[in-house]
Amino acid sequence: MKKIMAINAGSSSLKFKVFNMPDESILIEGVFERIGFDAPEVSYKINGFRQKEKPPIHDHRDAADYLIEILLENRIVDDLNEISAVGHRITHGGSDFSDSAVLDRTVIQKIENLCELAPLHNPAGLLGIRAFMKRLPKACAVAVFDTAFHQTLAPETYLYPVPLKLYNQYHIRKYGFHGTNHQYVANEAALLLEKPLKDLKIISCHLGNGSSICAIQGGKSVNTSMGFTPLAGLMMGTRSGTVDPSIIPFIMKKTGQTIDEVMDMFNKESGLLGISGISNDFRDVELAAKADNEQAELAIKMFVNRVTECVGGYVALMGGVDAIVFTAGIGEHSASVRQAVVSNLAYLGAKLDFRSNEENGPYIHTPDSKVSLLVIPANEELMIARDTWRLSEGQAARLPEKQIVRV
Repeated sequence: MKKIMAINAGSSSLKFKVFNMPDESILIEGVFERIGFDAPEVSYKINGFRQKEKPPIHDHRDAADYLIEILLENRIVDDLNEISAVGHRITHGGSDFSDSAVLDRTVIQKIENLCELAPLHNPAGLLGIRAFMKRLPKACAVAVFDTAFHQTLAPETYLYPVPLKLYNQYHIRKYGFHGTNHQYVANEAALLLEKPLKDLKIISCHLGNGSSICAIQGGKSVNTSMGFTPLAGLMMGTRSGTVDPSIIPFIMKKTGQTIDEVMDMFNKESGLLGISGISNDFRDVELAAKADNEQAELAIKMFVNRVTECVGGYVALMGGVDAIVFTAGIGEHSASVRQAVVSNLAYLGAKLDFRSNEENGPYIHTPDSKVSLLVIPANEELMIARDTWRLSEGQAARLPEKQIVRV
């Protein structure tokens, strides 16, 4: 058995799991939340017992250091050298990576070069990479790219209707994100439905602080809502999602803001936060809506509207749908959002089992529903661990020591 750590750094969170591989047993799992915001916290579970703390952390580097102390204090490891490999979820891999990769200086440089395309995520991922490489210098480090699963998109799907030279010169195209989890839930959906993945049309709704929807046919991504960057697509926690591009120069002329200031607003001050005026956290917005806050109610209606539009478009694209899967923070825990979305999809013959929906699934459709409705908890960390195990075991035989970065 070898201990593999899976790190999933989001824009304001850091999920972690330590696995014994290859049996995939979990030694510890947890998440740091609200990183960079007020009152950050960490919760983690060991042997069924959950602990919650409010550590003094300000960024992902602090979170990494605090996690190392948790591992040592709880005897998950007695020596940090027991961690043989660390896998990192990286949001944007561009067109360079159709698979995960052992981290070396070239790979790290490519991730850095892509920071301008994922300004909330790749920098956070790099902080995690550097922090864990420093604390775990003997562990093999692996990058698992969220964009890799979407490399199966067809040119008519991933190209934008702008001069083709922009793609040829600058690789401007749709990349898509959350691919690690979309791939995972598609496999899990096939198992739950006891049908071959190759025979299924699945729409995966990854709804959280970052949200995206993916049309999966025959186990392959055929379209997804995020685009060139994670800013495109659905309305999200702080991100606007897709808007008319003419709005950007209009705002600049009216306010005198620079392009960087406007894009910062679209990335960090929009979405649920921008409309509700309350929070980027859906739980806070939902509580305010229940207290009859009109802006919070509007934010939720806008969110549901955009999810519905996207799902409907993907049903048309694939010529039908066998299963709609809800996953990630909102998708897994908000029964009201699932109910609202499914209600809008009644024309498909989708029927919700209200009791199962309140209990968060996994099956939330009625026996006579023409579409299977599932709730599948995100497990990007398991996919990360599997790829990290695969590459770390293989790289020992084929990569010389100098190709593995030690920081």
